[in-house]
This record gives sequence, structure tokens and C-alpha cells, in this order.
Amino acid sequence: MAKLIYAATASLDGFIAGPGGDMSWLTEHLGGANPTADRLLARTGAILAGNVTYGGDDPNRGTDSEGAFGGEYDGPVVVLTHRPPDDAPAGVEFATDLATAVDRARTLAGDHDVNVLGADVAGQCLDAGLLDEVLMFFAPVLLGAGTPIFRRPGGQQVRLERLPGETEHWCRVVR
Repeated sequence: MAKLIYAATASLDGFIAGPGGDMSWLTEHLGGANPTADRLLARTGAILAGNVTYGGDDPNRGTDSEGAFGGEYDGPVVVLTHRPPDDAPAGVEFATDLATAVDRARTLAGDHDVNVLGADVAGQCLDAGLLDEVLMFFAPVLLGAGTPIFRRPGGQQVRLERLPGETEHWCRVVR
């Protein structure tokens, strides 16, 4: 079964987006070789994203690098939303509940994994016991405010253990 992996780039003070969902801060920190991101991309068979993330700011908007993984990802996307549009773009499906969205993303991923995008959806997956791994990249910037890595008001402590042979910020969720 496809693993659910929450991967994001955060500021050193723990924000994945600035105030109002601003992602422009990330632009100067993108580019260059990143073997860990390349391994994640190779494992990704589908993306599960929240509606805010799906319709949000892209630090590469208007360039050849627009989209997930700097424009390198070309595969199915499942968007979790309470308000699906009447028409979905090619390669994008919408689901109105977490279980359906996860099941569909796992099916679409086939023998690969599902990359979870968005702090809210990642928190929902974690709370439902569905999240398998967390991979964080950190940019050398302090944003001061914005969207935290996880949004889990009242959430409980979650144990993580580092994956052997991987970067120290790629961890398995301990159940």
C-alpha cells in the first residue's frame, strides 16, 4: 500500500508559508541539486493536497518551474475540499472527505507513494493515523508568522524516528 509522506520546506522558525499564504520567500531558496528531493519525487505516484495549498501561491508562478517539485512532477493530484468545482482540470480529482481522498490518492499512486501537501491535510492525516512519514526541508530564513508546519490545535505529541540512511529530517511516524 502507498505510504503517505508529508513533505514541505519550512523557515527555521517553523512556517511553511508566510502571512496570507505568501510563498515568495521561498523563491531564493529553490534550485540547485537536492538528492533528497529527487528521491522523494521518484517515490511519488500521486499528490494529496488541501484546497488552500492547491489554489495557493506558487513561488515559481509564471516560470518553467511552476508546480510541484519545481515543475518536475507530472502525475495525478487529489484535492481535499468541501467545495469541489463543477469541472476538474485534467489529472486533478476532488474529494470532500479525508478517507475518500486518501483512498483515491493511494489507488492513483499505484506502486509509489502519496506526497501530502498542506499543513491542514497533513494534520488531518496524522490525527486519523494515516500519515506514515514526514520529510522537512529548512530554508535559512525567519518568517515570524504564517502557516505553521502542522496545524493541530490541541494535538497530542507524536513520536517520530529517523529513517535509516536518510537525512535527519526524514522520519517515520511511530504508531
